[in-house]
Amino acid sequence: MAIPFVNAIPRVLSVITFLSGTILLFSGATPAAAERLALLNKILPLGIIETSHFLGSLVGVALLLLSQGLARRLDAAYFFTAVALSAGIVTSLLKGADYEAATILVVVLLLLGYSRPAFNRRAALFETRFSAGWLAAVGASIAVSIWLGLFAYKHVEYSSQLWWEFELHGDASRFLRATVGVAIGLVLLTLTRLFRRAPHELEVPTDAQLAKAAEIIARQESPSAFLVYLRDKGILFDDEERAFVMYGVQGRTWAALAPVGPPERLGSLIRSFIERCDDFGGVPVFYEVPKEQLYRYADFGLTFVKLGECGAVDLSQLVLESPKGARYRQALRRLEKQGATFRVVDPGDVTGMMDRLASVSNDWLASKSAAEKGFSLGFFDADYLAHFPVAVVERGGNIVAFASLWPGPGKVELSLDLMRYAHDAPHEVMESLFVHVMLWARNEGYQRFSLGMAPLSGFEQSPVAPFWNRLGAFLYDHGGSLYNFQGLRAYKEKFDPVWEPRYLVYPGGLKLPRILADIAALVAGGYRRLLVR
Repeated sequence: MAIPFVNAIPRVLSVITFLSGTILLFSGATPAAAERLALLNKILPLGIIETSHFLGSLVGVALLLLSQGLARRLDAAYFFTAVALSAGIVTSLLKGADYEAATILVVVLLLLGYSRPAFNRRAALFETRFSAGWLAAVGASIAVSIWLGLFAYKHVEYSSQLWWEFELHGDASRFLRATVGVAIGLVLLTLTRLFRRAPHELEVPTDAQLAKAAEIIARQESPSAFLVYLRDKGILFDDEERAFVMYGVQGRTWAALAPVGPPERLGSLIRSFIERCDDFGGVPVFYEVPKEQLYRYADFGLTFVKLGECGAVDLSQLVLESPKGARYRQALRRLEKQGATFRVVDPGDVTGMMDRLASVSNDWLASKSAAEKGFSLGFFDADYLAHFPVAVVERGGNIVAFASLWPGPGKVELSLDLMRYAHDAPHEVMESLFVHVMLWARNEGYQRFSLGMAPLSGFEQSPVAPFWNRLGAFLYDHGGSLYNFQGLRAYKEKFDPVWEPRYLVYPGGLKLPRILADIAALVAGGYRRLLVR
């Protein structure tokens, strides 16, 4: 129950603070009670009353602006709001003995003080992209306050002298000056926004960040975390630097791969990523999330749709001598008959054969008329490949196929990453390579071998299923011209894997089509490469 409380209190205070700012604006736009002004005039100089009225309206605008920072739980917004509320209390009393408004502000200030632990984020106040709804609310509050002032003083004939009249009962003049002050404040804010730093851009992970990420990866099981070495994604660490999440940005979609780290730190990390997205007006998305982790995202009000299923082979069940092992024996013999051999190259020796691997990779890309992918898929990069062992198939002294291996920490899981073969490679070379790698992994003590995703597979086909499930099932059955979904699943079924679902987690609503398009563009390297090969 702690997380909902922490998330709800700042938002409630944000609304209350916004309303408090509106009250100050309305108070400054309407005449003060004559008897209260007369009482103040006996104990205060006119200059203090005039100044308090002007400052009170500026404080009202400040509270409107600060309310956004409160919703984001910023510690700076907390302190500035406390100062603004205190100033609002003083100016309300000094400009017209408005004890009603002052009492409201005192209550809000007490609530703010009581909620101090909820405001624990350090960030710049105005680095965020303000939402259209919030900007509309600010504009509406100011517009209504101006309308109230014009209505309240419609009997006063306008004259340029009004700007310079400083009288006890010169409420119309004070309203005009306060309105100009509010306008100047908004212009300054606009200029600040125009000259603020550029929108968020992904920073290439530094060597120090990769070293910290490597320490975290070594303490968990999933090998997919090795994608961090691609350096094509941003990295966000949790407050204790015990967990991290990789993410890419395409348009407003901030797509993150499943967070990496100890279970007790993942909730905090997910929240930090959602807040980072909110800072820059992004839509938080988590890609290929396993089923057992979905509850963590549900705690933040996110929803999910199924992407497909991920297959993994239990290596303890891989027995060549069994009846099921017949196809494996055939794959091994096929490679031998064609004069090819298999071996695994240690990471330290991969750099020495990088040119030969690049030749195979370029041959494969040319023959497939394909381009390199990214984000959730590895691409050919010398620095990246040098981190991992590489399985190679050779014939006549030449490398004809290879696959980089992700050796999961603790030897729980091993997975293939980048797979390439030359146009003159032996027939069905990749199936033989798969079998060799599985045998090698079993002999090395790994528990399972990951076959990766089979997109859009495993959907329940039912007329009452949600639209996305029915669309996914339709594409799986009839989308062969777009992508061979069934063929990929059937190919991986040869190895008798256990299938586990993977999900896309997002905020819900009608954003899903755009999110899926943005993720496809992230993987392809941009919309241009997605649409034009």
